[in-house]
Amino acid sequence: MSSYIDGYILPIRKDQVEAYRRIANMAAGLWREHGALSYRECVAEDLAAEGMTPFPVLVNAKADETIVFAWIEFASRADRDRINAAVMNDPRMTGMSPDDVPFDCRRMAYGGFETLVQR
Repeated sequence: MSSYIDGYILPIRKDQVEAYRRIANMAAGLWREHGALSYRECVAEDLAAEGMTPFPVLVNAKADETIVFAWIEFASRADRDRINAAVMNDPRMTGMSPDDVPFDCRRMAYGGFETLVQR
């Protein structure tokens, strides 16, 4: 069975990584509680990409920023739609404002992806 993935890339100030980790842990619990198969948030460690466009260039990261690469796995797009709606209506999420997160939401890149290869 192929899964469906929501993927995110966002720049975050290096001095805000721990604050972001706290929010990401809360979010991971919400998505998993509502049915996501897995939830990953990763902070950049190796951004050297000789001959390729590195993530910081894609998001126009500043010198004091690093990159978070994240994805949430769902059984299907229908499950993704149902689970995301439940998360967005969860009081723990609706109580947050854009001012509560340590990054600029407008600079976050997002997309939903059908799985092409899964082993």
